[in-house]
Amino acid sequence: MKVIFSHGKESGPWGSKIKRLANIAKQQGFDVDSIDYSGIANPDLRVNKLNDMLERESENNIILVGSSMGGYVSLVASKSRNVSGVLLLAPALYMPNYKVQTFDVQGKFIEIIHGWSDDVIPVENAITFAKLHRHRLHLIDGDHRLNSSIDTVAEIFKQFLVHIKKQS
Repeated sequence: MKVIFSHGKESGPWGSKIKRLANIAKQQGFDVDSIDYSGIANPDLRVNKLNDMLERESENNIILVGSSMGGYVSLVASKSRNVSGVLLLAPALYMPNYKVQTFDVQGKFIEIIHGWSDDVIPVENAITFAKLHRHRLHLIDGDHRLNSSIDTVAEIFKQFLVHIKKQS
């Protein structure tokens, strides 16, 4: 099984949050990768890059983890490939100028973590998505980056991985 991380608009592929979560995934027996979207500002071009990578991927059990714009990218890309799960961290959903505004996620195991104090992506966007699709939503004390609540994020991520392992 493999976890593929997609970073946000202004971060990088191996920022502190992704490193922390990647270590948890490795401890749980998963392979990990993180895509470098540096220089690609358009979220839909990032989706194309992730889809290209997924087409070349031989592993069948893929988990996508996306933060902010990377959440949008992971969710949209999950439509074109059967993935084992998608974890969205303060996902940039329902944002103006993003091509996809409705999400076909039937049959996908998806969880969302969003900070109550997010001043970049409105928390209401995550609530709307979770309510519409009946996915598990963790609203936690934290801002957009979720760094002040990284221990909580890490614990939720670990439980997310445990659940997926049980299902496979």
